[in-house]
Amino acid sequence: MNIAFFLTPKNELVCENSEATMRQVMERMEHHGYTAIPLIDKQGKYVGTLTEGDLLWKLKNTPELNFKNSEVVKVKDIQKRVDHKSVSISADIESLISLAVNQNFVPVVDDNGIFIGIIKRSDIIEYCFNELKKIKK
Repeated sequence: MNIAFFLTPKNELVCENSEATMRQVMERMEHHGYTAIPLIDKQGKYVGTLTEGDLLWKLKNTPELNFKNSEVVKVKDIQKRVDHKSVSISADIESLISLAVNQNFVPVVDDNGIFIGIIKRSDIIEYCFNELKKIKK
């Protein structure tokens, strides 16, 4: 099966530029109800995923930092506690599932590393559930 079947394209997502500030990302994540957001660079390449946990650890480990002055911190400078891997659009389903076990979503890139969207773990589970129901019938 082609993993593109599961793809939610970039134009239907909220992602953030790696040059954005911590405050911008926190406000965007709050507005959309996200717990994690893909980060892309100026060239459109996927550079990582920023999570609520990353933001909280940054606040905890930077005593002088608070919400009001968080606009001075660039998200590219926030340490990511987990390295969320991406897959190529040409990856096989096994590679996708192996990442989805530990990630709520798997970023998808083209052959040049350009971010093209995500595959949500919930979409994979829903597909598998429907396939199991078909087998049972």
